[in-house]
Parts: sequence; structure tokens; C-alpha cells
Amino acid sequence: MPGDLHILVAEPDAGTRLDVYLGAQDSCPSRSACARLVEAGAVAVNGEVCLSKKYAVAAGDRISVELPEEEALSGAVIPQPIPLDIRFEDDYLIVLSKQRGLVCHPAHGHADGTLANALVYHCGLDHLGTLQGEDRPGIVHRLDRDTSGLMLAAKDDETQRALQDLIRLRTLDRRYIALVHGYIAHDEGTISTGIARSTRDRVKMAVSDDPFARQAITTFKVLERFEASRTDDGYTLVECHLYTGRTHQIRVHMRHINHPLVGDPLYGKGKGAERADRGLARQFLHSWRVAFTHPVTGETIECRDTLPWDLAAVLEDIEPLSIGRTPAGDKIIPQLLEW
Repeated sequence: MPGDLHILVAEPDAGTRLDVYLGAQDSCPSRSACARLVEAGAVAVNGEVCLSKKYAVAAGDRISVELPEEEALSGAVIPQPIPLDIRFEDDYLIVLSKQRGLVCHPAHGHADGTLANALVYHCGLDHLGTLQGEDRPGIVHRLDRDTSGLMLAAKDDETQRALQDLIRLRTLDRRYIALVHGYIAHDEGTISTGIARSTRDRVKMAVSDDPFARQAITTFKVLERFEASRTDDGYTLVECHLYTGRTHQIRVHMRHINHPLVGDPLYGKGKGAERADRGLARQFLHSWRVAFTHPVTGETIECRDTLPWDLAAVLEDIEPLSIGRTPAGDKIIPQLLEW
């Protein structure tokens, strides 16, 4: 079961190294495991991610630890010949397009058949970064199982750390395409909230003003709007830009502004919405573009990914309902539908 740990530092512990302090907590794993969590960006101090395991904690510090979603499996990740749709690769990193239904790393319930198994087969276990843990080789950031599109993997710890720094510093440009329920009037907007584990359903995340909630920023641009019909209240196609990388961030943020993603089984309209969801069996969310400065070579890397068939089919289904595209939509939508 996923979970987050929240700790308020007491006066006697002031000055202790962060990894040492966390390792001494009953609910935390070993000191070395805590050090890896820090390096992976899973620890925040006073609401900001802290990547230094040597940070000296101060009395009154509010520390939150994002524990693994499920208990890690013991043993090395086995190689499996799962096809990878690679868009860029060199000696340091890979940009790939993840298909829907593929889990990123092994965990209970998904012991194999994951992206990590495929990466080990492709690269070899000794040629992947392990800052996220030996059960998550190469993983820099995750996409939900049923979210498709572009993501990054690293072939060594130094590159993995550098790519995670790009995410933390908000210089790794990640763009997602989402189809949401309802009519969004403004052509663009910004959603900035805290996000924390839901207190009602521990599987879900939620917008929260809890002091331990982690800052999450999403901007969006409207690409196209669709009028309502007898079975729905219309749709809006948007491009979302992630400035932070919280669990389920886009799904939570769009739900928060009352425009849940079409097909979303966790944050969507719920039971009885099959017709409004146009028969889609997963959330309409696709990582379509990533752009960044290569941390080793300094070159600019930009990759784009067209919509997979099931999402493209939904757009084709509602095309007669189109009210019109925005200038951003005129530019982006043709790139999404190139085959």
C-alpha cells in the first residue's frame, strides 16, 4: 500500500544529517535506503524537495518522505524481451515511448513484465542507474500504468541524478495531451496547489493545504473545444505542461478545477459515465513532447510522440462536435495525428 511519512524535527535532533535522521525513524527503511530516497527526490523539507543527504536538519523542520508505492521486491530485476519504442539513445540515456498498460517497475502484483525488465534486457543491469533503487533500474520519472508516451531512462547514476536535477529545477520540458470533460473558457491557465495522499482513499492523491503537502504546478493551453451532446457536457482538448512531478498530478489538478480526464477510472466521472467517456478504457493522457539539454553532451534533445490509436479514435469520434481550434491547437494537433 502506498504511503507518505511526515515528521516534525525536535530540538534534540537538530544538526543531524538528513539520511541519518531518517534512518533512525521507526517508519523509515535503512539509512542507505533513506539516502537513495533523498537522491531520488522523494524527500521534501518544509515543502521543497531536498536532494542533499548531508543536509543538517533543524528544529521545527517539516520533513515528508514519499515512500515507494508498494513494498519493493527482493532480488535483481530479471531481463525480459519486452519491445521498447526508443526515440533517442546514446551512451548515457534513453528517451522512449511507453505503451499503455505497462507498469514502470516490479512490485507486488507486478513481479515482472515491466519497463524495468525491458530496460535490463536492452541495456544490462550494470548499465543502468540505480538511484531509485535496484528494483527500479534506469527509471528517472514514472508514468502511470495506463498513461502512454515519452519518458526518460538513465544508463548510470550520474546521468540519472543530473536528469532528476533537471526535473527539480523545472528545466526538463514535459508536455502532455489530455481530453477533459466540460468546456474550459479561458485559452490557458495555471493550477498551483499542494498535493498530498488523500485522507479518505489512500490509493488517491488530493489537493491539500496540509503543511506537509508538496507543491505542484501545472499550466495548460486549450487546443480544441467540443460542444455538449445528450450524453455529455462537452469536452476540451488541452496541452498540459508539468513544472513539478507529483503522483497523478495532471489527473488531480484537472479534477480540482472540475474538468476530470475522459476515461479516468480513479478521478473521473465514475460509474455510469461510459457513454460520456466515449468507451475509453483508460485516462486520456499522453506524454507527447519532452525537451531538455543533454546533461553530458550539452546538445538540445527534443522528442515528440503522436497519439496512440485508442486516443486518436476518440478525437475522431467527437470531431463532428468541434467548436473550433485555438492557434495553439492549429499548431499542435496536426503533429499529434501524423502516422
